[in-house]
Amino acid sequence: MRIFDITDYGAIGDGKRDNADAIQKAIDDCSQSGGGIVKIPGNNVFLTGPFNLKSYVNFQVGRDATLLANPDESAYTKSAFKDNFAEGSIWIGGENAEGVTISGEGILDGNGIAFMGPEERAAYVLKKFHTIDPRPHLFTPVNFKNLVIRNVTFRNSAYWCLHLVGCYDVAIFGIRIMNNLKIRNSDGIDIDHTRNVRIRDCYIESGDDCICFKTRREYKEYGPTENVTVSDCTMTSTSCSIKFGSENVDAIRNVDVRNCIIKSSNRGIGIQNRDEGTIENLTFSDISVEGRLFDDVWWGKAEPIYVTAYKRKASKGKDSNLRFAEGQTEGKVGEVKNVAFSNIDCRSENGIFVGGENKKINDIRFDGVSVEVEKKTDYAGGVYDLRPSESVGLLKNDTSGFYLLNAEAVSLRNCSVKWGEKKAPYFKHAIFASNTCDLGIDNFAGEGARDGIEPIKCVDCERVSIR
Repeated sequence: MRIFDITDYGAIGDGKRDNADAIQKAIDDCSQSGGGIVKIPGNNVFLTGPFNLKSYVNFQVGRDATLLANPDESAYTKSAFKDNFAEGSIWIGGENAEGVTISGEGILDGNGIAFMGPEERAAYVLKKFHTIDPRPHLFTPVNFKNLVIRNVTFRNSAYWCLHLVGCYDVAIFGIRIMNNLKIRNSDGIDIDHTRNVRIRDCYIESGDDCICFKTRREYKEYGPTENVTVSDCTMTSTSCSIKFGSENVDAIRNVDVRNCIIKSSNRGIGIQNRDEGTIENLTFSDISVEGRLFDDVWWGKAEPIYVTAYKRKASKGKDSNLRFAEGQTEGKVGEVKNVAFSNIDCRSENGIFVGGENKKINDIRFDGVSVEVEKKTDYAGGVYDLRPSESVGLLKNDTSGFYLLNAEAVSLRNCSVKWGEKKAPYFKHAIFASNTCDLGIDNFAGEGARDGIEPIKCVDCERVSIR
């Protein structure tokens, strides 16, 4: 296979000169020649502004090589979301390509802190901007087919790290994503209107969602996100490790997540439907979830599992006119249905939350799910985070092992709740259900947090079966 070394095109690995032109020329020649390897040689730091990958290019970042995003904000002029200029720009991009690979044992460094304001206790301050938010998404492939990403390390993304838009047939194996836990919006992998994806053997630390499933309004022409497997990954997030939504204008369906470890995360598995799209046919199995509370700047309140469907709250932000369908000022929310959790071990400062608008949550099954709740941090609890919903933001309420609100056809089989030694005064029931119908509880083990508190409490529920 022919090799196109970027140093042959004038690239200099001194960490100071911008090498975008040299890198782009190597990529163009490689693609136009029918494909090959664009080589980023080791023992160098190559500073670069934005560039685009093209068909049949294996972009190979050598061992001890670092590709570093240029910190000059003026270099980033292309919006990550078309006419929506309020949510970042693009560093490494490309459109309508096939047979692209990113490989090697080197590092792609988004230089994230260079785009931040001052550091505060919980997060970096976001800088103000006038036209386009210059924070670059690290890699944004649009309409790529047969994309492979393997073995490389991504780190310090200033915004989303890998944003797959309208892609088809994607394999992500053995990568590391090491984002700063104080950089907001620094998602690990965002799967947006993308189909047929395999993610395996990855390690992700992120200051926002580690793996997130979406269908954004800006790219609605690409259809649903579907047919995705995630396995054997380890994740840590200041927000949510595995998230569905909140942006979902089409459908997210047919997703299987298994054999994963979630540690020290503000939310473990989160289904956060806030738009008119549906979320269905999801399975989660053999997962360990360790949660803890973080500051309010991060969405989530240590819910190890979170299943919700609420209309999006209207906002006055710079992108508010793009949140709802054209001509609408109020949103709608679609159903969440046919979701199964099996063999999940949860340890956190909060319990599982399932809730939504009437008749929007249906057929949620828990089998072999254990929950241990214990107060671990000094952050305030007794809260479920429903942001960004129209009706409620932070729902203050007692903490239960399972909290069910306005749901239909929920089953708990072979599940359990334990309370740790450090109990907060708002720890109450093992199961609390309100306005829930067709609730089946079979072989459940768990007590109230204290003597005199009912293990299971149901309010305004219909057709409840406890065996």
